[in-house]
Amino acid sequence: MFIAKELLRLVNDEDGLTIVEYAIAGGLVAAGVVAAFTNLGTNVDTVITGLCDAVGDGAANVSGGSKTACS
Repeated sequence: MFIAKELLRLVNDEDGLTIVEYAIAGGLVAAGVVAAFTNLGTNVDTVITGLCDAVGDGAANVSGGSKTACS
């Protein structure tokens, strides 16, 4: 009888649902952060490449030489 009583208590226990909800919310937040940083990284790369090209053009104009390569 004790086992049946414990199983019934576990079935009616709603604390497990709260943990699952927190896990789902945490997963969604993590996915959002990954997407945001991926997009941010692409934008930062574009800006840095543009700055590097501008500096290379300026250096070529000042020195009269060739444009420096950006890596």
